[in-house]
Amino acid sequence: MEQREAYIILNMIEGLGPVSVRRLIEALGSPKAILEADREELMKARGVGEKLALKILVQRDDLDAGEEIDRAADLGIRIITPLDDEYPQALKSIHDPPIALYVKGRLLQADEKALAMVGSRSTSHYGLNAADRFAYQLGQTGFTVVSGLARGTDTAAHMGALKSKGRTIAVLGGAIDCLYPPENAELAEQIAKQGAVISEYPLGRQADRMTFPYRNRIISGLSMGVLLIESAVKGGSMHTAEAAMEQGRTVFALPGRIDTPGARGPHMLIKNGAKLVETLDDILEEYEFLIPAAEMDAPESAAAARPDVPLSGEESRIVEALWQEPMDIDSLARAMELKSHELSGILLGLEMKRVIRTLPGRIVELSEDLKAGFGN
Repeated sequence: MEQREAYIILNMIEGLGPVSVRRLIEALGSPKAILEADREELMKARGVGEKLALKILVQRDDLDAGEEIDRAADLGIRIITPLDDEYPQALKSIHDPPIALYVKGRLLQADEKALAMVGSRSTSHYGLNAADRFAYQLGQTGFTVVSGLARGTDTAAHMGALKSKGRTIAVLGGAIDCLYPPENAELAEQIAKQGAVISEYPLGRQADRMTFPYRNRIISGLSMGVLLIESAVKGGSMHTAEAAMEQGRTVFALPGRIDTPGARGPHMLIKNGAKLVETLDDILEEYEFLIPAAEMDAPESAAAARPDVPLSGEESRIVEALWQEPMDIDSLARAMELKSHELSGILLGLEMKRVIRTLPGRIVELSEDLKAGFGN
């Protein structure tokens, strides 16, 4: 048996985690030695008691690395270990790096320049727009966007990165062949073509309440920093921010309205030292040493990203305002300091250019055509 295959078997043993594997290797010398050790030898490792030693002994002989590799290959998935060049260097530095990673797509050295984006599954329209916008801009600036493929913020972040033609990595809370949520299956396929879908869990492992929080350390570990969009104070995304702090990553937070639950998590982080983010520059200035000067002028708005749509100064201001969230016409008029009839004329022009659309209740939002244009 090769050491690489030993890593894969160790990763398949239920109840055996990365920290215990590291301690076992320290005590016994190699992954292969763990699978050849008897109970007394296993228990020499710090923190490994009789119960865990028995789990290893009972399970190890029934597991076949070659069979797991073949099953994964049939699904277009590769299994990498810390012995493989493709295994991310950034993960090797965290306290509990994955024993193995199942990868659909490709992990590249360029992915070392990565930023994670996380937030609530039930995020607001404001949060969705912010996730889409920042992911798009980061992708254009050469960052890989890392998130968790969950509903809400994660989905918006992955889609924004894809539209920028940039790279994105989805870190799953279960096995790749047990994709959750199922409605993101098509999105996962797109991500695999333009980045990677990864998981530390063996084939067949369903996601549960324990696996989701645990995978968050991989999201932050792959990244130079984490941007929190919206979250309750005790939301799952806060766990990712906490993991980022423990790993020495930069934590960014998007401010929100004080009367919305989703603002409480980011505001708490800001109070505790996270960097408040209003524009892309707030993120880029932390990483200027990595970014060529020409790339520092990445588009900051829908208007800047669509030079094919000629806009006047007033029109650009309105697009900027609507980029944050849809607004009713009266509120938009006040924000723009325009009279209603002046605004109506400008909005008509924007509708004719297919930049905005008006919804029932006199609500104005950016058009789907404009958003779709990010992929052009």
